[in-house]
Amino acid sequence: MQVSASLPIDLSGVRLEPGRGLARQLYQRLRERILDGRLPGGARLPASRDLANLLDVSRNTVMRAFDQLYAEGYIEGRVGDGTYVAQLASVAPVVAAPTATPAPSDALRLLDNHHLPKPPEGAPRAFRVGVPAFDLFPFETWARLSASFWRKPSPARLGYGDPAGDRQLRELIVAYLRNSRGLQCDPAQVVITSGAQQAISLCAQLLLQPGDRVAIENPGYRAAGHAFAVAGAKLQGVAVDGAGIDTAALERLGHCRLAYVTPSHQYPTGVTLSLQRRLELLDWAERHDGWIIEDDYDGEYRYSGTPLAPLAALDRQGRVLYVGTFCKITFPALRLGYLILPADLAESFSRRRALDMRHSEIGTQAVMAEFIATGHFQRHIRRMRSAARSRRDALLAGWPRAIAGCAPMPAVDAGLHLCVRVDSVAREQELIEAAEAVGVEINALSHYWLPDSEQMPDQRAGLVLGFAAVNEADIEVALRALRVAWGV
Repeated sequence: MQVSASLPIDLSGVRLEPGRGLARQLYQRLRERILDGRLPGGARLPASRDLANLLDVSRNTVMRAFDQLYAEGYIEGRVGDGTYVAQLASVAPVVAAPTATPAPSDALRLLDNHHLPKPPEGAPRAFRVGVPAFDLFPFETWARLSASFWRKPSPARLGYGDPAGDRQLRELIVAYLRNSRGLQCDPAQVVITSGAQQAISLCAQLLLQPGDRVAIENPGYRAAGHAFAVAGAKLQGVAVDGAGIDTAALERLGHCRLAYVTPSHQYPTGVTLSLQRRLELLDWAERHDGWIIEDDYDGEYRYSGTPLAPLAALDRQGRVLYVGTFCKITFPALRLGYLILPADLAESFSRRRALDMRHSEIGTQAVMAEFIATGHFQRHIRRMRSAARSRRDALLAGWPRAIAGCAPMPAVDAGLHLCVRVDSVAREQELIEAAEAVGVEINALSHYWLPDSEQMPDQRAGLVLGFAAVNEADIEVALRALRVAWGV
């Protein structure tokens, strides 16, 4: 039913602010009145000239607003009879009462309990965990290589790319892993990812069914556990001792679909998986028809001898999926990692990644390929390893020797962080809060455990410190602040 053309339309309440796009404002004001029913369907609008006079704007302003409303179907013209509000069946004349929110999906409910915490803000400070030495990255070299690529990129690289990643980069990753880590693989087994976390999530999506059991180190990298849990897995914590994940405890669990491990430098305790445990873990996977996800997030950082050969280099049955990342050598914002997959899984992972994001941005891949090919990457690794060793030494040398409730500082042979045990959660929190009060970041070991861990709460306490984020002078400043804050 149309409203009579003679129905009075009151637009005197329309207010426009000069200098802020008058036509856009008028369009928005009229649209609001149409949607909330103040301008009902069938109502006749004033002529453009009359409305311009009423609002003290130009007629062109009114016409531009009307044109947008016409284009979106809010108003319609009748030949020889003016402009009318369109009949919109879904528009209620009054504001509708709030309706019930749809029930969340199972995935949304899982995310309530399994999500990543908000990252710390600002530039890295002592002793932030998970970041390398940003100050040592050769940004000028990276900028030059990036400019060279984008100055005249090949048209063949500007369309939709291979979801597995840039071919040249994958070939260079294979050569790097073969020469530096003793890992033999083929470029067809490599899938480029947006960092290690996407690689882990892909594994969760493609290797697990809801209800599958997944063995994870406990304490361990909670973000990996979250990815498995959101995929519907049942997390099974496995204790970690001085030799790494307890393979005997893993065996006692019974069947698990996969095990997630950080062999080179366990996160967060910092221990290295022994050769005997590595062989036992591979044997477990073969006997139980299971998968092993090896997260080698900071394997380049080894301070005695050369970096260890990864677990995947010992795999002869195609059971290990190797997760690598450039983010601990460059910076996390780069979001560049990779998966080395058993040959029969590579195509499926590539197809799944294509559904998520089609393919990775080509510029970063191309620049990283050139960065590696021209020798900058290996030189940067050597520089980063040397700097991390020096910063580790500064922390070990300056760490207070008599902190009540703290165990002695452990030996640190690898990685970018260390873990100091504390005798109670209360003491752990007291130390961390005092450190935060003087601007020093320290993570609580108690936050890395699964909620249903068998260990008593006080057995889970400790301090996790990253030592690579800031230079030696800043480390010494932070240590002086801690001595004052802790009274030692």
